[in-house]
Amino acid sequence: MNETVAAPEHLDVVIVGAGLSGIGAAYRLQTECRGKTYAILEARDAMGGTWDLFRYPGIRSDSDMFTLGYAFKPWRDAKSIADGPSILRYINETAAEFGIDRHIRYQTKVVAADWSSETARWTLTLEERDAAGVTSRRELTCGFLYACAGYYNYDHGYTPEFPGSSSFSGQVVHPQFWPEDLDYAGKRVVVIGSGATAVTLVPSMAEQAELVTMLQRSPTWISAVPGRDKQADKIRELLPPNLAHRVIRTKNILFTIGFFQYCRRRPEAARKLLTGLTTRILKDEKVVAEHFTPSYNPWEQRLCAVPDADFFKAMKKGKAEVVTDHIDTFVPEGIRLKSGRILRADIVITATGLQLLPFGGIIPSVDGQQVTLAEQFVWQGAMLTGLPNFAFCVGYTNASWTLRADLSSRLVCKILNHMDRRDYAAVVPKPDGELNEQPLLDLASGYIQRSIGDFPRQGDRRPWKVRQNYLLDSATTLRTDLTKTLTTTPKSAVREPVLSVAR
Repeated sequence: MNETVAAPEHLDVVIVGAGLSGIGAAYRLQTECRGKTYAILEARDAMGGTWDLFRYPGIRSDSDMFTLGYAFKPWRDAKSIADGPSILRYINETAAEFGIDRHIRYQTKVVAADWSSETARWTLTLEERDAAGVTSRRELTCGFLYACAGYYNYDHGYTPEFPGSSSFSGQVVHPQFWPEDLDYAGKRVVVIGSGATAVTLVPSMAEQAELVTMLQRSPTWISAVPGRDKQADKIRELLPPNLAHRVIRTKNILFTIGFFQYCRRRPEAARKLLTGLTTRILKDEKVVAEHFTPSYNPWEQRLCAVPDADFFKAMKKGKAEVVTDHIDTFVPEGIRLKSGRILRADIVITATGLQLLPFGGIIPSVDGQQVTLAEQFVWQGAMLTGLPNFAFCVGYTNASWTLRADLSSRLVCKILNHMDRRDYAAVVPKPDGELNEQPLLDLASGYIQRSIGDFPRQGDRRPWKVRQNYLLDSATTLRTDLTKTLTTTPKSAVREPVLSVAR
C-alpha cells in the first residue's frame, strides 16, 4: 500500500543572500506583497554580504551612501562615503527595524535548484551547517526564487600566478581573506593592483607602515571626492529626515548620471578635467602623466573615488608611492620588475581582483535538465528566459548598486501581484523575435572580462537591454506591461505535489 508522507517545507518566495540586496528585497516583499511567506537563505553565519566578508583596512563604499543606502531608510551618518563597519551597521539596523532579521536562515547554502513544470515549484537542495560545523542536506520548495547574492565568488578571489612567489620571504595576503592579526606597522608593503581595493588599502595602511607601494601594470582613473557632502548637511539641517533623504538622493543621482554621460560623450574633456584635478593636488605633471593618465577613456572602466584625496595625501607625505611597471619575478626580498628595479617588501597584498560567480553559485535546472545560463537573455535586468518564476539582482556599473537592486525588487513584487490577480502559477519572459546578444556587463575591467562568458546575455533592444541609466529605468521599469512579454501558466494547468512511499 502507499502511505502519504509530509512534503518538504514550502514558501511563497525564497531570497538567496542576506546582503544589501537581500535585505532590501525582503523589505519590498513585506510591504508590497503582504501575506507572502518567505525566507532569506544565507550561506554565511552573518548578514551583510560584501560588507561583512571584506575586512581589510579602510574598506569603504565607492558610491555615496545617500544612493547606496535604501530609499526607505534615510542615511543619517555624517560621511557620504562611508566605511565598511558603518555600512554593515546600517544593514543590520534595517533588518532589525523591519523584522527582516527573523526571516534569515544562516549557514544555509543553496547547492541546487530544480523547477518542476508539473507542479510549478522550485525544489531547492540546501546544505546546512549546525553550530558544531556538521553539514546536512534537506529540501525546500518555493513558488518564486529570487537570487540576491551579487556576482562575486565569496570563496575564491583572483590571484594570477606570479613567477618566483614561493621564494618570497615575506607574507602574501589577498584582501578578500584578510588575517585579523596582520601586523604591518613599520613595514614595507607592496599592493599589487590599481582598482578600488588598492586605492583604499594604500592610504589606510600608510598610516602605520613604513612605506606602501601601489604596483600597477597600467594607470586607472582615480578621482578625489569629498568624504562629506556639505550640501547634504545643509539640506538635512533644513528638512525632516525622510524628505531630506529624498532630496539628497535625487541630487546625487542626477550628478552621477550627468557626470557619466559627460565622460562618455566628451571623453577628451573628461580626461583633461580628471588629470587637471589630480595635478592640482599632487602639483607634479610628470607623475600624473606617468601614473594617473590611463590609455582608456573615463568610465570605460569603473572610476575609483578617493574621499578627501586621502590616497594623494599619503603620496605627498612620502608614506606611499605608485610604480607603473610589470612583474618579472618575486625574489626573497620583494619583487623584481621588468625594468630591473627591486621593490623591497615585507608584505605583498594581491589586490588583483575578484572572481565572478552567477547567482551565488546556483546552477538552476528545469525538469531535471541543467539550464546553460550563457544561452539565456535577461529581461528588464531581472528575469531570465528559460527559467520560470526566477529573478536575480544586479546593480549598476556606473552608479550605486542599490538603485537598480531596488527597482528589480519592486518589479518582482509587481510580477507576484500580477500572478495572484490573474491566477497564474508561473511566468517566464520570452522574446518576440531574434535578439542580437551582448555581454551582460559592458565594462572593460579585467575581473569582468575574465568571467562574463558564464553569465546570461543582454539583447540589443528594450526590454532585453540592461541599460546603465537609472533615470530611464525608474521611469519605465515599473510601468512595464506584463501581459506582452511574459509567457504564463495558469494554476489550473498544474497539480499539487503529493509525495508517497510504497509500504
